Amino acid sequence: QVQLVESGGGLVQAGGSLRLSCAASESTVSINVMGWYRQAPGKQRELVASLASGGSTNYAASVKGRFTIARDNAKNTVYLQMNSLKPEDTAVYYCNAFGLFWGQGTQVTVSS
Repeated sequence: QVQLVESGGGLVQAGGSLRLSCAASESTVSINVMGWYRQAPGKQRELVASLASGGSTNYAASVKGRFTIARDNAKNTVYLQMNSLKPEDTAVYYCNAFGLFWGQGTQVTVSS
């Protein structure tokens, strides 16, 4: 079982930036896919970005060009750099490993 701990959420004005971190309890080298998801009030959880061990990435159309997912295997951590934030990015952001394990989530609120 992989434990994931997210951090870095907060309140930011539209146009601002945040970097989310997800620390894994085991080596991220052994995790074939890690991803960031988000869930806004009253909406389903959706994929924001994913990163495979080979380096391939996948982004939701709504965040492409603004968000970047990256991993630091030396720190067993995956990051989500979020730039040009919009109020519609407001959600709880969750880290995921193997498509199975979830972190507790971190709140991101973007004010207009």
